[in-house]
Amino acid sequence: MTASNSILLYVNDAPASARFYAKLLGKEPVEASETFAMFILPSGLGLGLWGKAGVEPAPAAAGGGSEIGFKVAATDKVDATHADWQAKGANIVMAPTDLDFGRSFVAADPDGHRLRVYTMAEEV
Repeated sequence: MTASNSILLYVNDAPASARFYAKLLGKEPVEASETFAMFILPSGLGLGLWGKAGVEPAPAAAGGGSEIGFKVAATDKVDATHADWQAKGANIVMAPTDLDFGRSFVAADPDGHRLRVYTMAEEV
């Protein structure tokens, strides 16, 4: 089987979503058009933003039904990323919180796609 190398989010407005992610991630897309944008994340995973009006077959689900996880090295990085994203205007849907697996916060993009920044609790 081929290894996964990208994830696609269906969005209402690809250029607007590309501006949102460029601001949040601090990098420009490697590809951008009126209907599509592609970012390469530090892990090498491609994050594609595809205008849902042109997708065949048409997407059936709305944003918010799943999450993209951004793992960071430590709890202070969760808090720092939260402050950074909040300052950049991200819609924070859960403030930094200690959960059973570690510390986390959740933001939502303009289409309601959930972005979880987290760190794992130290294993005992």
